[in-house]
Amino acid sequence: MSDSSTSSLVKERLCGCNLYLVGMMGAGKTSSGPYVAEALGYGFVDSDKVIEEVCHESISLIFENEGEKGFRTIEKEVLKAIGQRHSLVVATGGGLVTEPENWGVLHQGIVIWLDPGRERLFSRLEADPGERPLLKHTNSRTALYGLVDEREKFYLEADLHLKVADESPQQVAKQILQDLLAMLNGPEAPNAPQTTAR
Repeated sequence: MSDSSTSSLVKERLCGCNLYLVGMMGAGKTSSGPYVAEALGYGFVDSDKVIEEVCHESISLIFENEGEKGFRTIEKEVLKAIGQRHSLVVATGGGLVTEPENWGVLHQGIVIWLDPGRERLFSRLEADPGERPLLKHTNSRTALYGLVDEREKFYLEADLHLKVADESPQQVAKQILQDLLAMLNGPEAPNAPQTTAR
């Protein structure tokens, strides 16, 4: 099946249902999400970028001024607003899944966990540290692994679990669409990829 055929079938079956990409910082949500959106004719939204636009501050500054609890409150409100719309691919913040209230919105769409594994995550973040307020520790590896341990049970609630390695964002997007089609067609779909579904 061609990529365009896959995209058309997925779009038809989604009926405007939002796709929420979840996973740790550095998982590739923001880089691969726009390619998924483009293939489906969807809009793309990065929830962290929306928060920065609403607050007129960087995520790091919001954490500094409001603390994590304050940030999570803002994040909830932004997610609720995003959830009012349809036909979106949404890259979510890494910790958004830890707030039970957010799942009320997430489960109105399809949740996809991008999982590069701990070592690959650490390598990516070491190469491009950026603004990671929860990783400002002397031992960032220990801090990262602690966050992964804390959040994994929440990520496992996703509808699709996609293990990613060193694929390009375009390749990850292609795999997301293939996995979605297999899920939307049901377990009897031919050549269904091996994914972990809720």
